[in-house]
Amino acid sequence: MNGIIARFNVERDAFRLEVDLALPGQGVTALFGHSGSGKTTVLRALAGLERTPGAYIALGNEVWQDEARGLFVPTHRRGIGYVFQEASLFAHLDVRANLEFGQKRLKASERRFALDPVAELLGIARLLDQQPGTLSGGERQRVAIARTLLASPRLLLMDEPLAALDMKRKLEILPYLERMHDELALPVVYVSHSADEVARLADYLVVLEEGRVLGSGPLSETLARLDLAANFEDDAGVMIETVLAGQDEDGLSRLAFAGGALLVGRRETAVGSRVRCRIHARDVSLALERPRGSSITNILPGIVDAVGPAASPGQVLVRLKIGETPLLARITERSRRELGIEPGCSLWAQVKAVALLA
Repeated sequence: MNGIIARFNVERDAFRLEVDLALPGQGVTALFGHSGSGKTTVLRALAGLERTPGAYIALGNEVWQDEARGLFVPTHRRGIGYVFQEASLFAHLDVRANLEFGQKRLKASERRFALDPVAELLGIARLLDQQPGTLSGGERQRVAIARTLLASPRLLLMDEPLAALDMKRKLEILPYLERMHDELALPVVYVSHSADEVARLADYLVVLEEGRVLGSGPLSETLARLDLAANFEDDAGVMIETVLAGQDEDGLSRLAFAGGALLVGRRETAVGSRVRCRIHARDVSLALERPRGSSITNILPGIVDAVGPAASPGQVLVRLKIGETPLLARITERSRRELGIEPGCSLWAQVKAVALLA
């Protein structure tokens, strides 16, 4: 599978969506944007639920839509799985029967996933004999995802699968989505308006606004783009891939990355494990000299790479390079002016908080 190609335009009343995307054929691609940006319409076009004029849509070498040739492959022949915001389980069937429903139309030779391993992967093995009405919202959604996987899709489409859940249930289900990402060789297109959710799960990011694709690319690079950062508003920041390098004697873990290291609360995983970190621009302050007498543990030297506007008036975003790793800081325009911060300046970044994502 070489990737996903999607080229189409949609015009509906005052709304216009223009898409020209080449997405990777592996990992998780996130479509990020506010309500009305066109995320779900892109997903529906990929699924064949909307036939868009002039479209060209392909998965690898298999063309699903080419309006120039009058070609349109219907949804049931595209080999896709679709997970909606609401888990629509069959109320009259127990969990096991709901899962088996996803396999019924497949020959044994066509089944890519087996029921028991998928149930273990998503933490629902103990729920197989229960009725849907007895499950929590997070459990219901995990069952819905498992049922979709058991239909053996070649592409999984997920339309804000956590949007209907409260924060407790979201935190419950996110580790299972991470396991699915790590353990299944299945490309996923994941719609979300949560920047932190995207930073935790995605490998590739597409940013949409009012029907336009503002930018796309590998997650870490795209999050660090100043021309896109304002779209994340207060959640602007970077994602850093680190490796657990060791445990500090003070009960902290040392995470190494290209250009430096971070000390964080102790993480009980094996040395050498990969750890994904999220650092918000609002949690980074800047100084011309190395701060002394500070309670902030992580103080990193960097070079200013670029300066751009922030979402809030009177503030700017400063992008630094810590070695080869980008970092964003949000400060006031007044501070930028008084400190004389311009591209090429050497600064010290104080990182007030590091969120461990995976």
